[in-house]
This record gives sequence, structure tokens and C-alpha cells, in this order.
Amino acid sequence: MSMDLADLRIAQSAEDVARVVPGRAEWMPLAALAAFREEWRDLCARALEPNVFYEPAFALAAAPVFGRDAGAVLVWSKTASRLIGLFPARIERRYGVMTTLTGWTHPYAPLGTPLVDRNEAEGAILAFLDHVEMSAKLPGLVMLPLLARDGAFVAALTRVLARHGGAAAAFGEHARAMLAPTAERRTYLDHALSRRKLRELRRQRRRLLEAGQLKLVAAQDAQTVPRALNDFIALEAHGWKGRAGSAVAAHADVCKFMQGAVGALAADGQARIDRLMQNGRALAATITLTSGDTAWFWKIAYAEDVARASPGVQLTLDVTEALLAEPGILRADSCATADHPMIDHLWRERLEIADLLVAPSAATLKQFRIAQHLETLRRALISGAKTLRNGRR
Repeated sequence: MSMDLADLRIAQSAEDVARVVPGRAEWMPLAALAAFREEWRDLCARALEPNVFYEPAFALAAAPVFGRDAGAVLVWSKTASRLIGLFPARIERRYGVMTTLTGWTHPYAPLGTPLVDRNEAEGAILAFLDHVEMSAKLPGLVMLPLLARDGAFVAALTRVLARHGGAAAAFGEHARAMLAPTAERRTYLDHALSRRKLRELRRQRRRLLEAGQLKLVAAQDAQTVPRALNDFIALEAHGWKGRAGSAVAAHADVCKFMQGAVGALAADGQARIDRLMQNGRALAATITLTSGDTAWFWKIAYAEDVARASPGVQLTLDVTEALLAEPGILRADSCATADHPMIDHLWRERLEIADLLVAPSAATLKQFRIAQHLETLRRALISGAKTLRNGRR
């Protein structure tokens, strides 16, 4: 039976939001999740794969700007009122008459890995898929975007689907730079960069030093982060993003979100802003977020009037050394596009990313095959349109 999007509204009454039955999965609007902040934070500490963009500090700040139409499936343990799964998503019309429950990502959240308890991962995933299949409010198919293709979550999802007759198809596969050294961390950059590149970077640093001493300043707490974030926002506004109208400073709601998310994460020791300072001026600034043993090199901005000396690259080198010196950080995601011209030359490991179209069980396979074909066609049309547009420039 077909359903209109109007029939799939995510709004629930206060009674529905407040009701938590152990051992069951339920769908809630994102704003309602604030009531379960402590349970949510506890799940983050037990996550099979960390995802800072689904931490309450980040997600609740982003919800009013990027998630007004989004919700989440929450999975509770059978033996206690413990949250073991959190699957943020939105109901999305993708193929005209078909809809999918699509994992919630947005321009400031480049990873869509749901949070599942590392000790009950497969049970949480199964409960999520069962709820999607049985719920009259939700579409029968799932699209999970921007997953780590070789990560623990995808491996657990694959096992669950194999046992229960479901299926998955990957789209948009690509790789982005990642810092995940397996050898000597202290000499990582010496091995990652060619001698020619190292000489060029040293020459550029000497050029910067001609105007004064350089100082790396790290802000890592709720008291120092706001000033550093203002420097980042100002640098971005005076660069190409400012000219294009896409800088944070040009959008009050996005600015408020960033201040709230970074400030809240900093209060929990999960955010740092590094600045390359010269004569009291920030030449470059980066924002790095952390969760568990993983870091995200989230944002970077630099002063374009000294761009020939690559201040952003110089700061990235300094931040890379700081990350390598942190024994608790095993990997850092660049959050960059594929084949990025800067970070790809510094960080040599790669994070394989894919969007997964998922059929929860054998009962949805027919619908899945149709959607798989339509998704292939949809992406081909988008790619063709981009090629045509770029050719006209």
C-alpha cells in the first residue's frame, strides 16, 4: 500500500516521546532526544564505531538548522533501560513514488555511521531493521550514507542481513585521506612526504618567518575555544567561502550551531582549535573534534594574503604532529573530498566511504531491486548533469 509523505510525519505527542519500553525500538523526532542525553552519552562511550557528529553535543546543536525534518530510531536493551542503538534519519522521497529512511547527514556532518553498543551491535541492528520493516510510519527500505566501507558497523550489518535474508548495495564509493599510522608515529611525516615536498614546505615556512615568529596556539577548553572559534570564522569570511556566500559568518543559524556544537564538545574535552599566530594575528585555524579513539580534522581556514607561503598546510603539519603525539588517538578522518590536493599529500592512509541501500529482510527484496535500479539511474543522471555544467564553465 502506497503512502504519502504527509502520512509519514515524524511528529509525536509528548506521551509518545516520553514512553520508553525496554527491549523495543522506537522512532522519535531529533529534538525529543534531549530528554535522553545521559543515556545517549553513555552509548557514545560504548559505540562500536565512534561518530562525533552523532554525539548529543553536536547533533542537538545541528538539529534546529539541519534536522527539522529528521528523527531517530532508538533501540533499548531487553534487560534494562539502556540505549544500545541510535539511528538518526529522515524520511526522504528519492524516486518519485518511492521513499527511503535515509541516514541523517548534512554539509557539516560528513559521516553517517549509526551508534550501536559494541557488545550488542548485531542485536541493535536487527532491532532497528525489524522496526523499520514493521512500522507503518516508516518506509521499508533504508539508505545509510557515508559509512566506513570496511568499518566494524558495516561488517556487523552485513552479518545480520546474511542471516535474515536481507541485502545491501553500495553506491558513491570513494576514498578520502586518513591518518592511521601503523609504524613509527614520530617519523610518520618524514616517510609520508617526499624530500622535494619537505624542502618546499620548509622554504615556505622560512618565507612566513620573514614577517615574524610563528606560534602554534591550541584552544582546548570552554574558556579558550570561543575566542579561537571567532578567529576561525573571521578567516573563513575573508576567504573564498566569504566571496561565495557560503562562509559560516553569512548565516546566523549556522554560526549559532557551530558555536553551540564546538563549545559543548570543548566542555567535554572533545574539541580543539589550533591557530598559527604571527604578531597577534591568526594566519590559519583548524577545528579538530574527537570521540573515543578517533579524531576528525573537521574545518580549516587561512589568510589568503599569505597563501603563497601555505599557512594552512603549515598548520596542518603542526596539528598532524600533535595528533601523532596523542597515544589515545588511533586514527584521524580528514573529512575531505576524494583526491584532495592538500591533505592527500600529507596523510597517506585512506578511508573507504560508501552509501548503502538496505533491504531489511527477504520480504523487501523485490522493492529493493527496483530501488537499486532507480538509484543507479539517479546517480548517473546527477553525474551527467555535473559533467555538462562543468563543461560550460
